[in-house]
Amino acid sequence: MGPHSSSGFYVSRVVALLLAGLAAVLLLALAVLAALYGHCARVPPSELYDRGGPHAAPSPPGRQEPARTPKPGPTLETEVAPTPRNWRPPGPWDQLRLPPWLVPLHYELELWPRLRPEELSVPALRFTGRVNITVRCIAATARLLLHSLFLDCESAEVRGPLSPDAGDATVGRVLVDEVWFALDMQYMVLELGEALQPGSRYELQLSFSGPVYQDTREGLFLNLYTDQGERRALLASQMEPTFARNVFPCFDEPALKATFNITLIHHPSYVALSNMPKLGQSEREDVNGSKWTVTTFHTTPHMPTYLAAFAICDYEHVSRTERGKEIRIWARKEAIAAGNADFALNITGPIFSFLEDLFNISYPLPKTDIIALPTFDNRAMENWGLLMFDESLLLLQPNDKLTEKKTVISYIVSHEIGHQWFGNLVTMNWWNNIWLNEGFASYFEFGVINYFNPKLPRNEIFFSNILHGVLREDHALVSRAVSMKVENFTETNEINELFDLFTYNKGASLARMLSSFLNEKIFISALKSYLETFSYSNAEQDDLWRHFQMAIDDQSKILLPATVKSIMDSWTHQSGFPVITLNVSTGVMKQEPFYLGKVKNQTLLTHNDTWIVPILWIKNGTTQSLVWLDKSSKVFPEMQVSDSDHDWVILNLNMTGYYRVNYDKFGWKKLNQQLEKDPKAIPVIHRLQLVDDAFSLSKNSYIEIETALDLTKYLAEEDEIIVWHAVLVNLVTRDLVSDVNNHDIYPLLKRYLLKRLISIWNTYSTIIRENVATLQDDYLALISLEKLFGTACWLGLEDCLQLSRDLFRNWMNHPENEIPYPIKNVILCYGIALGNDKEWDFLLNIYNNKTKEEERIQLAYAMSCSKDPWILNRYMEYAITTSPFTFNETNIIEAVAASEVGRYVAKDFLINNWQAVSERYGTQSLVTLLYVIGRTISTDLQILELQQFCSNMLEEHQRLTVQAKLQTIKNENLKNKERSARIAAWLQKNT
Repeated sequence: MGPHSSSGFYVSRVVALLLAGLAAVLLLALAVLAALYGHCARVPPSELYDRGGPHAAPSPPGRQEPARTPKPGPTLETEVAPTPRNWRPPGPWDQLRLPPWLVPLHYELELWPRLRPEELSVPALRFTGRVNITVRCIAATARLLLHSLFLDCESAEVRGPLSPDAGDATVGRVLVDEVWFALDMQYMVLELGEALQPGSRYELQLSFSGPVYQDTREGLFLNLYTDQGERRALLASQMEPTFARNVFPCFDEPALKATFNITLIHHPSYVALSNMPKLGQSEREDVNGSKWTVTTFHTTPHMPTYLAAFAICDYEHVSRTERGKEIRIWARKEAIAAGNADFALNITGPIFSFLEDLFNISYPLPKTDIIALPTFDNRAMENWGLLMFDESLLLLQPNDKLTEKKTVISYIVSHEIGHQWFGNLVTMNWWNNIWLNEGFASYFEFGVINYFNPKLPRNEIFFSNILHGVLREDHALVSRAVSMKVENFTETNEINELFDLFTYNKGASLARMLSSFLNEKIFISALKSYLETFSYSNAEQDDLWRHFQMAIDDQSKILLPATVKSIMDSWTHQSGFPVITLNVSTGVMKQEPFYLGKVKNQTLLTHNDTWIVPILWIKNGTTQSLVWLDKSSKVFPEMQVSDSDHDWVILNLNMTGYYRVNYDKFGWKKLNQQLEKDPKAIPVIHRLQLVDDAFSLSKNSYIEIETALDLTKYLAEEDEIIVWHAVLVNLVTRDLVSDVNNHDIYPLLKRYLLKRLISIWNTYSTIIRENVATLQDDYLALISLEKLFGTACWLGLEDCLQLSRDLFRNWMNHPENEIPYPIKNVILCYGIALGNDKEWDFLLNIYNNKTKEEERIQLAYAMSCSKDPWILNRYMEYAITTSPFTFNETNIIEAVAASEVGRYVAKDFLINNWQAVSERYGTQSLVTLLYVIGRTISTDLQILELQQFCSNMLEEHQRLTVQAKLQTIKNENLKNKERSARIAAWLQKNT
């Protein structure tokens, strides 16, 4: 044997064998422990890496960031390991769009929210879940990205490649080295031990948990409500646009469609609903021995993640069958028993059938559930097979007969059913073209309702509901086109901002314009082709234009000046709209962008593009042939008019074009003459158009205000309340009402308007007194009456004031005699203004016994209409000293300050009570109050006085903000004073 080593120690063979055996046992034990522990450590995303910069995502709701703790090394499956917050290399996780490495094919999704009927006040309700996602690999990658936000990862595995020959049996498993989150772009990142192979399929197996939201209707959320006298709860989901990632890890983009098998685990007393019919039920026991119901559902068609839908509730339903498919409306038990869901149920089936026949494409799902949620932020969602509505937009109650609610429900139900084709069957490729969903669904809601109610004035309703609002907001410098470039988007919240007036109203208006310059037959034919081609798939805007072009090319009757794409891109790819000006003496027509406040030298306001404008028009009451303005100006000799008494031209037939129309002075004069001679020769929609265009153009310096006022001379002969509504909205503005004490305009306006208003007033006041029920199907009257009655009372029409007293006192003495809803705000306000503390105390008592927020807000504002300073002071004292649950729906001090008397009372009240007001409504409320109090200022001295008044109330940054805002208010008021002076001069001349 050799010599001993001069260092170290000796281990005998026996000991060596013992140590080797012990090591083997320890390794085995570690392997077993790792397997038992699970696939990954439970690490919330808030604990992991995010960029930490100015765009860092917030922590999950209701969770505090825990202290960091070291994690053991990776197991065979994987752990989620923390990545240092202060370092991350640039990579695909910095991009808003997912990399094109994987395509999802199928989701096996299980969700288990721990909602129990006996535990409704759980402060932080959570759910657990599992999802197995079958994917196809497109490009070799050892890194996987999918969406996940505020979810805690429990385990993550990748199995595959899958073998199609063995029924998708797993051939192997890919080691997951690490899981981490990039919160700013809302990604979960899986780092793999080896690359996935292109063309192969794999299964991602993920376990997770997350919060049930209580203060927002996003992801999986909770509604608390009362039904049959008991406090109850339900769970529902809202995934659009980007909230599926709040519920389960997924590929949360609209083009990444897949099929879904959904399983919901819930308390046995609840019903579970999802996109598809129930497949089966079983029972599961939790670790505490409690039994839960497991409900599984049939496989969905290919659909995007934003359409996945779930509801767990204690509801009843009514049902009917339409063409062999069941339709169920789910709602609170007392609402079902009262028949509140019957109207919606009865219109849903026929709407489905109408659209199936229109597009010749059957609704593909075997059933439709529609659920009425107690709280859904006054919206609705088109989830395939499980539509969700705020109950206020779905349930019709007996006392809703004199509201516009019946019509509103019809439109919204039609809109959501329209989405079953536009959005669900064919989905836009990405959110930049969301208008393809919302614009066409909004357009077709009017076609559907007009089909079932042909007597409804379709054009006037479209103007009131859609066109008027968006034309008021749109202009050349707005930063928003209907169709945006994908590269313009850098953050997720920009997607949420797309659900706005431009997507819905402008989108619908452009669809309507397209239909008008083609014809209904070609329009529907092209849409049929588009829907058939892209069913269960995705489309771009250009795909739609291509199918319209194909329809145009297949016929010879309609000729266009350019391709459909060129025409429509000029409207969808640029902001704003044109003003079309026609000189009726020369026939010269020109277009220019519409600006808010046109200036003579528009050099700084560049808007280089023009629109390709379809001009449908009428001459002397006769519809003329379509012409096109496809450059900045063009001559149309056929549009010249003579001095003849009956020679006039109106552009934009039925207001189907998305533009405003201006004329030279002679053109406006001819139209004004026609209105004074025979207003009925001009259709209602065009009397409406003339008023709305003229006042808008005058406000923004395209024409003189006197030109718009001249159009009102004929109003004594106007018997259409919607035209009156347009006049009063434009003429009796809030600024004018607020500023009457500083001008001579009020007595002049009173004399001028009352002389003309008396006829329409007599018509509707008689209906209110004698047969108010006849208004229930007159939608335009229902939305217009409040402005008419409010103006009549403001102008001091004694009959209006007396009617207000009578209706209010009759209601006081006989509460069962409800004030007619369309004028309730007016009657409540003037009932208080003309009364004393007796009426005020009565209304306070009514308020205290109401539970619906909408009704409480209405009453709270009415109580601020008192003209007695002591009553208003008492009201504000109540607001800051009573329970925070009283007068909590609105800021009472603001409501008081909004009236002429209340402005001074509120200002004095603030001097002594600003700290209490700040505590009650927040410091920002003081800033808003100063804007309300200072809304009529027109001098720097008044600004200085208000600044001194609020100097002790606000922080330095707030004072600077207030100063800037007050300066803006002053400048606007000076502009309005000039306008008001011109109105007063015109009234003096014409009264």
